[in-house]
Amino acid sequence: MSNDKRSKKFSSFDGIVFSTNPDQEFSSFEEKIEETLKPSKQDLRVQLDKKQRGGKAVTLISGFIGSDDDLKVLGKLLKSKCGVGGSVKDGEILIQGDFRQKVMDLLLNEGFKVKKIGG
Repeated sequence: MSNDKRSKKFSSFDGIVFSTNPDQEFSSFEEKIEETLKPSKQDLRVQLDKKQRGGKAVTLISGFIGSDDDLKVLGKLLKSKCGVGGSVKDGEILIQGDFRQKVMDLLLNEGFKVKKIGG
């Protein structure tokens, strides 16, 4: 058996080498799509962040549980309502500028539970 065939054979099991269960079904963990919680079940955190941004302040929203697509939709809504730019990455929404109170009001109107972090 060449190395190519051997590596292909083992990689198809996603790390499982041996199982004593004859009914074992191999499935990929990556196929699991995280389900987005209802807004009333979300516990979002809003804070002002200036670290590693050249002194520029951004409003950081974290704690969202759900799919990346739903997070991007929420980020787009917040950016358009605040009239500024921003980004959505690593499970967080960045809004350029200090819009903590406005973002909190918008999220509360959408039904989210929101906490302000920091001063």
